[in-house]
Amino acid sequence: MITLNINGNQHEVDADPETPILWVLRDTLGMTGTKFGCGAALCGACTIHLDGEAVRSCSTPLSAAGGLDITTIEKATDGSDRVGAAVHAAWVKHDVAQCGYCQSGQIMSATAFLASLPSGSQPTASEIDTAMEGNICRCGTYVRIRAAIADAASNLV
Repeated sequence: MITLNINGNQHEVDADPETPILWVLRDTLGMTGTKFGCGAALCGACTIHLDGEAVRSCSTPLSAAGGLDITTIEKATDGSDRVGAAVHAAWVKHDVAQCGYCQSGQIMSATAFLASLPSGSQPTASEIDTAMEGNICRCGTYVRIRAAIADAASNLV
């Protein structure tokens, strides 16, 4: 048994320590907000936070999460986190989602990025682009993603 701290709750999981976190979240715990995209950590659809850092859950084994806080899209957008709430509101305001499949990963990467910035700082377009590298949107909503992140950052000042 492995004990995981997911979204502030303890979960006992009976799984191989090398099992990717993604499959435990989705298949064992029924938390389907984190998406499977490529399975090779290339697209970002599966992004979660480990102790606040954005990681790809499709390639991160359970053994890497021991003692760390796992945050999923369900918690990041429930309104309890100031940064997550700002990003979620900006996503809605800028009508970012088109098909929506990649958006949980996009939001998780954006939230980790903005949370890592010094308080009151406004990122440049280049910094946003760099932070979001590796999050692929097949619908091409990158302009709206960048605008939403900049808007969320300005609302966090």
